[in-house]
Amino acid sequence: MLSVVEHLPVFIIAISLLSAFTILIAGWLNKKSCCFISFATILVQFVMSIFILHHVLTIGTINYWLGGWAPPWGIEYVVDALNAYVLVILLFLALVCVMYSKRSIEHELPRQIVPFYTLYQLLITGLCGITLTGDIFNMYVFIEITSLSAYALIASRGKIALKASFTYLVLGSIGACFFLLGIGFLYSVTGTLNMHDLSLILPSYYESRVVQAAFGFFIVGLSIKMALFPLHTWLPDAHSFAPSEISAMLSGIIIEVSTYALIRVCFSVYTVNFIKLFPIFDFLCWIAALGIIIGSVLAIAQYNLKRMLAYSSVSQMGYIMLAVGLSTSTHSALWGGLNPALMHILNHALMKGCLFLVAGAFIYKAELWNITDFQGLGRKMPYTCAAFTLAAISMIGVPPSVGFVSKLYIILASLEAGKFIFVAVMLFSTLLNLVYFWRVIEMMYMRREEGEEESHSSSSKNEIPLSMLIPIITLASLCIIVGILWLTEIPLPLLDQVNALFGLGGYAAP
Repeated sequence: MLSVVEHLPVFIIAISLLSAFTILIAGWLNKKSCCFISFATILVQFVMSIFILHHVLTIGTINYWLGGWAPPWGIEYVVDALNAYVLVILLFLALVCVMYSKRSIEHELPRQIVPFYTLYQLLITGLCGITLTGDIFNMYVFIEITSLSAYALIASRGKIALKASFTYLVLGSIGACFFLLGIGFLYSVTGTLNMHDLSLILPSYYESRVVQAAFGFFIVGLSIKMALFPLHTWLPDAHSFAPSEISAMLSGIIIEVSTYALIRVCFSVYTVNFIKLFPIFDFLCWIAALGIIIGSVLAIAQYNLKRMLAYSSVSQMGYIMLAVGLSTSTHSALWGGLNPALMHILNHALMKGCLFLVAGAFIYKAELWNITDFQGLGRKMPYTCAAFTLAAISMIGVPPSVGFVSKLYIILASLEAGKFIFVAVMLFSTLLNLVYFWRVIEMMYMRREEGEEESHSSSSKNEIPLSMLIPIITLASLCIIVGILWLTEIPLPLLDQVNALFGLGGYAAP
């Protein structure tokens, strides 16, 4: 008989879907209730995710059969150390963003509050479903729910955001079709959609062209979804013109959940043994290295802050995929296996979530979009700008920030794998990060507006509301606190469990 905690994976998705309909109906009566319903729902989901993570770490994997139908005939939710970890990250960032959104959406989209929160809750439903499911077709269904919600949320600002949303829709649909083709190819060979069942059947078909083609479809389709260079072309406009909390979600967790899906397909469906037969991960490493450099160079060329951060996300996805590509070549207990990739999924969520929320704060306060207009903001909005600075130095990689730990571990993994060129790429990218973030910091703290007097009154009155400031300060503080935790190696047992699942980082293949 299942314990209460083992029922929570399905509850997380069910209450989120029910909440979306509740928000829609309650919004007709009182649109101010929408934010509170969404916040309460995601808070409950986040608490559930903590219990799930604790259960997985102390007792073991959760297997939940929907409707009592045993796999492979029925849909199964499987929660192990990997997706329990990702689930906590995505719900934490979703909670922070929904708290921030109340005043921001009232300012940016006063006539679309009800549809915004309805779609936002559907977005969270889709992300949770992608993370929890153990059925590959069910994963596709949740990818589509997530994507459709994201298209609409980006378009909600209207005008040029409609073009950005349409571009994302076209490319996202192509990515989803590739993913679906991969599923179809696997089903034609194996007759099953359950991921664990696939992993047991596929080894006999590793030499099959159909199975190999399916792997290629998965790689390309999910690379579009995660905006991996050079399939990133939808990302700059989508991140730039979406509401700021959606930009934070897009960059901080949506593209990372797509990365999770890729990791799950590669290691849970195809397994390490298939990956080592072909040089696909070596190819991904080189593509990722190019993305790191080109994303950073393009970020330097931007004057719109959100667009600069968008190209920075292209570079950061390169970091994660470089770490994934090196995972089968490294065996250290610290930086071996998926450790650097999983670290950077969390670290990037904290850093980029904070930076996009700060960009939204500048727009909320004075419609400031361009970096050249940020003169004197350090004195007018001291706490917001301090948070930006903390997140920026984390992106650069100043110790003991989270960005420093990510870069250190990826560099050490590159050295262990004998890929010294990737060390040079990481160091050069750090210099480029310094260039484009220093421009913003210099403008905020070292430039004065024309006619600004030396003496001025307290700038606290120019700060954003507390409901927006607290999430920003929280994320900025975690950029340092989590970095220290990584350096003390306290969270590493969790990552050890992930590596043990897939036979990575010095663990024998299961």
